[in-house]
Amino acid sequence: MKSSIKVFFIITILLVISAVSLAIFCVQSVTTPIRFTDEKDAREQKVIEALVNIRKAEQEYKNQKGEYTQSFDTLVAFIKTGKMKQVKKEGTLTDEQLEKGLTEAKALAIVKKGNAKEIAEWGLQGFSRDTAYVDVLPALFEGIFDANTIDNIRYIPFSDKVDGKKKEFELRTGVQEKNGIKLPLFEAKAPFESYLGDLDHQELINIKEIQEELNRYPGLMVGNADEPNNNAGNWEI
Repeated sequence: MKSSIKVFFIITILLVISAVSLAIFCVQSVTTPIRFTDEKDAREQKVIEALVNIRKAEQEYKNQKGEYTQSFDTLVAFIKTGKMKQVKKEGTLTDEQLEKGLTEAKALAIVKKGNAKEIAEWGLQGFSRDTAYVDVLPALFEGIFDANTIDNIRYIPFSDKVDGKKKEFELRTGVQEKNGIKLPLFEAKAPFESYLGDLDHQELINIKEIQEELNRYPGLMVGNADEPNNNAGNWEI
């Protein structure tokens, strides 16, 4: 009799342990994807901000040089030492002025002539457009980077959490030629592993498989070095 009670007691304990383990597994199967998604979304917001910063720098570089660069050293040096045009605007054209056929160019031409009567007739007192050359760094990144931190533009946020080392964005340029016209292209990208590699391995595999099934890049990227896309980010498409 005592032996039967002992066996019953052991079986009961094992059943309780199994039930608890099953409950924990069920909870984890629900909470793990949620935690992964929440952390993924938070990290990707920072990665997107970083890619937008690279896009701004590359576009200004191309405005001045006629091409993009695939060297972060070159890009950072340009941001630190370069100058860019900045137009200081005073006054705006009203709907009534626009309806009369006045454009920014026409308004500026009238103001430059300096005819006070004509300026008054068009209501352009105080209208001006002055171009000045300013430093690229504060013009593009005031409040984001300074001379001591701009080199961080090359690094993928959270990449040091994966293996303790900061990883650089993959930066690549290309050229598409059409009708004899060469169109410079660039792309910057960060694969999922570079900023999510320390999170749940199976969830990481899952999101990679989804992107691959959709024939989309498994990560975040801006621009495309193989075909024009107006330098859009893949989160914007």
